[in-house]
Amino acid sequence: MLPSNVLSKPPLLCALASCCVSLSEAATLFTGGTVIAWDASANYLDIIRNGSVLVENDSVSAVFSGSYNGSLPSDLEVVDATNDIISTGFIDTHRHSWQTAFKTLGSNTTLVRYLERYGTNSPASTMFTPEDVYIGQLVGLYEAMNGGVTTIVDFPHCTWSAAHASAALNATLESGVRSEWAYNFGEYENFTFEAQVELFQDMLGDARIDDSPVRLGISYDGFSRSDRNQTRKVLDIAIENNVSVVTTHANGGVYGAPNFPEVLQTFNFLNQTIPLIFAHASYHSVTDAQLLRQYNHYISTTPESEMHYGHLHPYSHLIMEQQALGVDTHFTFSSDILTQARIWLQSARQTFYRQVVDDRHIPADNPMSVNQAFLLATRSGALALRRSDIGILAPGAKADLLVWNGRAPSLLGWSDPVAALMLHANVGDIKHVMVDGRFRKRDGVLSVEGYEALQDRFLESANRIQRVWREMPLPVTTGESGSGVDFERPVEADIKRGDGTWYGPQFD
Repeated sequence: MLPSNVLSKPPLLCALASCCVSLSEAATLFTGGTVIAWDASANYLDIIRNGSVLVENDSVSAVFSGSYNGSLPSDLEVVDATNDIISTGFIDTHRHSWQTAFKTLGSNTTLVRYLERYGTNSPASTMFTPEDVYIGQLVGLYEAMNGGVTTIVDFPHCTWSAAHASAALNATLESGVRSEWAYNFGEYENFTFEAQVELFQDMLGDARIDDSPVRLGISYDGFSRSDRNQTRKVLDIAIENNVSVVTTHANGGVYGAPNFPEVLQTFNFLNQTIPLIFAHASYHSVTDAQLLRQYNHYISTTPESEMHYGHLHPYSHLIMEQQALGVDTHFTFSSDILTQARIWLQSARQTFYRQVVDDRHIPADNPMSVNQAFLLATRSGALALRRSDIGILAPGAKADLLVWNGRAPSLLGWSDPVAALMLHANVGDIKHVMVDGRFRKRDGVLSVEGYEALQDRFLESANRIQRVWREMPLPVTTGESGSGVDFERPVEADIKRGDGTWYGPQFD
C-alpha cells in the first residue's frame, strides 16, 4: 500500500509504490495526463499519453507511460492529472518586472511617450521608493507565475540606487521564480558608475543566490552611445564573473539605440561563452543576422509590445532560428508568454501568407506550425540562455512545469495537446505551476502565504503612484523627436459612422 503521506490513487499507483523506495527530501508524481515531453534522441517534442512525471527535489527524475521501472521515493505525493495536459513552463526572455504599479496607465501609449513617462530615466527614478520597487516586483512576478511563466530574463532598469536595486533583487529571491536577473548598469543621477560596480560585486557574493533559482546577469544599453571605456569595463566585469547573460535593448530604425551585434563585434565580445540577448532587434541588418548565427546569440521578440508601441516587425520573421519570446512591459498588456506565442504565430503566418497572396497565388500550406510557436515559447528561451536544463520536460531537467485543466471549457474536446495550448487555452486553465520542484500555484490558486496582505500593500503603493502619473502632462510628440526624426500622426482608427471616431479618453 502507499505510504501514509501519499494521496490515495488508482491501483496502478498502489502497485508502483510497493517497489523499494529511495531517499528524497521531496517528491511529486503527476500521473495520468498527456505529457508534452522532450525526446533527446530525436531533438524534438514527444507526446506521451497516459503519462507520468516524477519530480524529486528541484528536478524531473522520470517521464513515462504505464508502469515505472525505477524506485519511488518514500515521501511521494501523487497528483492526479487525468484528462489534463502537462507541459514545461514558459520562458520569458525580456521583462521589466518592477513596473507593475503602472498597470492600465499606458494602454494607448507609444514608445517615445513610454520612454519619457515610464522608462529608466522617467520620473519614476525620483518618485519610486525602494518599497515601491520591491512590492511591484514581487506581485508582478507572482502574476507571471500565475500565467505559467517559470523563467524570466529580468531587465531591472530601476537600479537608481543601491536601495532600489537591492529591493528588486530581494523581491525576486522571495518570489521563487527562476530568474536571470540582469543587473542594469545605467546613467543614473546621484549613483555613480563606480558605486554601481561595487554594488554588483556585493550582489555576486550574496549567499542567498546559491540556494535559489536566481542567477545574476547584466543588462546595459550603452553600447552605441556611452563612453567606450565604461562599456569595456562592463564587459570585463561580465567576463571576469562569468555572468549568466548580457542583454540590451536593440531598437534601431527611426528609434535609434542600435545596440546590435555589429556594435558588440567592435568590442570583441560576441565570441565569449556568455549568451547575449538583443531585446526587440526588429531592425537588425543582414550582417547582424549573420553574426547572431555565427556566434549563436538570440533576439527576444516581444510581439504584443512591438505592436503596441510601434516598433513593428520588418525583419523579425527572418531570424526565428535565433529568436525567443518575451513580454517586455507587462503593465501595458498581457503578462504571459502564451499570449505572446499566439500573437506571434498568427502574425508570422500573415507575413508569410502575404508574400504568396501578393503574387496573386494561393498558399498551398500553412507557413508556421503550432509546434514551432510552442518551441519559441519554451525551448528557444533555454537555447538563448544556453541552458539544457530548462524549457523541456525530460529526465534531468529542472522541475519547472505546468498542469493544464483538460476539461476546462476552452480545452474540452482537445486531441492535439500542443494545438490545444497554442490556439485554445488561456492562463485561467492552468491548475498547477511548479518552479524548481516547488508548487507556486496549486489547484488554480497562487501558493503565496499572506497574499491578500501583499495585495493590500501593493495597492497602497500603486494608488499613490497612479495619482501622481494621472496629474502628469503627456510628453510632447510634435515636431522633431530626440533621435532627430519628425513625428507624424498615424491615421486614427474610425469605428463610428459620421463625425468622430469613438477613440475616446483614457478612463483612469
